[in-house]
Formats: sequence, structure tokens, C-alpha cells
Amino acid sequence: MIIFKKIEYRNLLSTGNTPTIINLNDHASTLIIGKNGHGKSTILDALTFVLFGKAFRNVSKTSLINSVNNGGTLVKIEFTIAKREFTIIRGMKPNIFEIWQDGVMINQDASVRDYQKYLEQQVLGMNFKSFTQVVILGASTFIPFMQLPKVTRREIVEDILDIRVFSLMNLILKSKMKSLFEELKTLEYKLDVNNNKIELKEEYINTASVNKQQLITNIDKEVDNIKGDIDDNMDRHKSIKSDNEELLDETSNQLQIEAKLRKISQTKASLSNSKLTSDKHKVFFEDNDECPVCTQVINDDIKEVKINHYKGHINELEEAMDKLSELENTEQVLLDKIKDTVTLMQRNEVAMAKIQSSVEEMGKYLAKLHKDKRELEVQELGDKDKESLMLMKGITKSLNSSKHELQETKTYLEVVKLLLRDDGIKVKIIRQYLPVMNKLINDYLQSMDFFVNFSLDEEFNETIKSRYRDTFSYANFSEGEKTRIDLAILFTWRSIAKMKNSANTNLLILDEIFDSSLDDTGTDDFLKILYNFKDENVFIISHKRDVLVDKFKNVISFEKTNNFSKATTIG
Repeated sequence: MIIFKKIEYRNLLSTGNTPTIINLNDHASTLIIGKNGHGKSTILDALTFVLFGKAFRNVSKTSLINSVNNGGTLVKIEFTIAKREFTIIRGMKPNIFEIWQDGVMINQDASVRDYQKYLEQQVLGMNFKSFTQVVILGASTFIPFMQLPKVTRREIVEDILDIRVFSLMNLILKSKMKSLFEELKTLEYKLDVNNNKIELKEEYINTASVNKQQLITNIDKEVDNIKGDIDDNMDRHKSIKSDNEELLDETSNQLQIEAKLRKISQTKASLSNSKLTSDKHKVFFEDNDECPVCTQVINDDIKEVKINHYKGHINELEEAMDKLSELENTEQVLLDKIKDTVTLMQRNEVAMAKIQSSVEEMGKYLAKLHKDKRELEVQELGDKDKESLMLMKGITKSLNSSKHELQETKTYLEVVKLLLRDDGIKVKIIRQYLPVMNKLINDYLQSMDFFVNFSLDEEFNETIKSRYRDTFSYANFSEGEKTRIDLAILFTWRSIAKMKNSANTNLLILDEIFDSSLDDTGTDDFLKILYNFKDENVFIISHKRDVLVDKFKNVISFEKTNNFSKATTIG
């Protein structure tokens, strides 16, 4: 289990040169409050930056640097795993990335990517995706488990169940099988070459009485054939290489298209949010004759103007979204074409490699033919030829023995490949845990007074049935109900991780969960669950100061002074 103890950060976002220090395991639950922009959610970006080198929120890494001081960004986190003490230090301007274990810095000779890989695989035992599913639940940028692609859902569950090792084993296996196939191919080629040599030698011996010049002529013909094959292969190699160089130009704008698609997606999302807001305003004026706050009567003319205004704005947004969708489809077609081109280029590279290998073997055979010809020209037929024939037959026997061993290894690896497939041993393990997962999810849902029968299958598709056996999907529910489902799944992953001791940690941070989707009843039910957590340190980030402050013994308030955020413990 990872016990996060303390995080310290400075010159990160609105935090200045005076470091913000937050103890992570002093209290079972802590409320973090503050106005928008005062730095209460900065702890999320600090955590993911120091551990994974990226922001939690959808911003670039460089934008994390404090814009006033423009440098000196530094984040340090301390945690323990078993009896080992770890400190991770990461910074920008200057760039710093250090991993310390028991007071000794781990060697930095590896590349930054490999150093990060070591941190995730050998120390933390989880990646960014798993961390943001087990440790952090945010109302803004967090993507709930049920809204993730199937592949990502599976990766997260594999991390939690600690079975990603089978995926790594599968990658290693693929590499071994590729090498094995190449070795078999080379061996079979050597067998063919040696058998050809045996046939030639036997023919040579059996026709010893034939004019030696005739034998030399035969070798010359074989040499010409081999040279012709080499020339044909080199021409083919040149042609494929030329094709790839032409295809390369077709892929030059891949990055620009991908960037454009991301921008279109972001713009559509923004327009969608604007449409939702306008819908709410329109519905308000349609459904209300007086202001619910001040009880003042809303004039009909004003209502009509407002309704027409929002209707017009909604139509404009829908038109804009339609145009963006058309543009998105067009760009996606171009991107798909580029990806097809890349695939073709990769196939061409494989073909060229095979041609090059074949040419090299033919070159060796050609050199041997030249050598045989020279020996024939200077030697007389006799016992040496018979000895050479016996030697070649011995080589064939040895090669056949090696081929048999490789074929047995191939059979074994193919069996292992079947076991390591996604529908192999990993599915069996997942099936064993599915009943436990589903039970935990439903238990947590019931704790929050949400009485449905929720179940995930081995592909992590959901089936949700009401008390009356009506079938629903995640998308059918309100935002508050979705939040309850998201929380139940989050708590379940943490429980499973604790069972497996995989992605198990004391830290849980919930960002603005109480501020949007959960009503008062849902908030109270959720707090009851938190109060029952053991060996957990839960941090709640919220705007609801007046509602929640009395429910927590420890409260951290963030305020801005002279453009810099400052944290103060008030309880």
C-alpha cells in the first residue's frame, strides 16, 4: 500500500515562491475550500505533475508555471511503500526529475521516459489512467469509468487486479515469436541451400567421368541464375523504397489534421455547453411567470423576447455544431487515408527487410559457388569430394535437428499465446472478480439510497435494472444519479485494489463533487460512507463552505493575497 505523507509545491499556477505544504495523512477527512481561482484545486495538478509529469486538468505542462515568477516551479511528494521511504521531486525552469529511495537518489542514467516508466511500473504500480480512477474524482475534467472507451476500461481494471503483467508477457512473447519465425525461415533457407549443394556434389561425384569443363559450365549457369535473382530482388527493393518515399509525402500533414480534429472536438464541446446553458435559460422563461428569487412578476413581453432570443441562439449553435461535424468528418476521412498509407509503408518496410535478407543469403551461396568453381579448376576428383559430401550431409542432419527443436518451441509458444490473449487467462481472472465488483458497486449504491441492480460483464458493459426490472444504461440517468454510480465504482476499485494490494493507497481526493450533481440527501449519504473508511485520507474540494465546514474537523482554506495563493488550516 502506498501511504502518501506530504506534498509541497511552489511557483505552480497561482502559488508563488512561498511553498504550499499539505500533510496528506494527518486526518481521516479534510475539507478544502476557497473561491474560484484561489488555488484549492491546484493540489490535483501538483499530484499528477510530480508523479506523472502532466497536469490533471486539460492544460499544457508549461502552463503550470507561475506566470508572475516565470520559473522555479517545484513539486515534492513523500510517501512510503511497506518500509521503504520515497521522495519524488519534479520541477520546471530548471527541469528537475529525481526519484529518492531511503535517502538515496535512484540512478538517472536512463532517459526521462525510461525513468518515468521505472517510477510507474517499479514503484507506484499504476499509471496516470489508473491513478485518476482510484485516487481522484473531479467534477470538471475527470472522465468517469463508464464514459471511458472499452480498451481504457480494461486497462484500468487490469492495473487494479494486477494482471497487466500478462499483457507485458504477451508483448515479450510476440517479440520472441517474431525472432523464432525469422530463425526458422533462415534455417529452412540454409537447409535448401545445403541440400542443393548436396545434390550438386552427388551429381558431381556420380558424373566424375564427365568432362570437368561441363561441371564448371553448370556452376557458371547456377552463378548466372543467382546473379539474376539478386538483380531482380535488388530492383524490387529499389522499387519498393521509391514507393515509400513517395508515400511519405502523403503523411506529412498527419499531425496538423490530428490537431485540427482535437480543436474541432473541443469547440463542439464548448458549443454544446453553451447550448445547454441557453436551453436552461429558455426553459426558465417558458416555465416561470415570476422570479423565484425576488418573486417579481416577469412581463410577458420580456418572456417572449428572452425565449425568442435563446431560441435563436440555440439555432445558431446547432448550425455551427452541424458545420463542425461536417468538417470533422472530412478531416477524419483524410486522417484515415493517411493511416492506411502508414500501414502500407510499414508493410513495404517488412518486404524490403525480407528482400535484403534473401539477397544476403544468395550472396553467401554465390561466394560458395565461386569457391567451388576455383577448387574444381585446381583439384582432381577423389576422396576429398566424398568427405565433403559426408560433411554436408552431417550439416543437413544438424540443421534438421535444430529445425525440429524450433518447431517444438513454436508449438509451445503458440499455446502460451492462446493463454495470454485478452480472451485467455486474463478473462478467467476478471470473471472471478466480477461478482465481487458488482456486489461492492451495488452495496455502495444502496448506501447512497440508490436502489438499482447494477452489473458489469467481462467486457465492462453495464446492465442496470430498476426494482421493477426495467433495463437502463448509464446514459439514462440524471447527473446526480450518474455521480452516485461514479462514486460507487470509484469506491469499488479502491476496495479491489486493497484486496489485491495493487493500486492501493491511503489518498482519495474528490473535487467539487458536492457542488454540482449531489443533492443534500446524496451529500449526507456520501459523507456516511466516508466516515466509515478506515486507513484512508480523504480530501474534499468544495465551494459549499457554509454547508460543509461544520461536518469536517480539519479544514484548509485557500485565499489569494497579492496575486498568490495561500493555504491556511482553520480547523
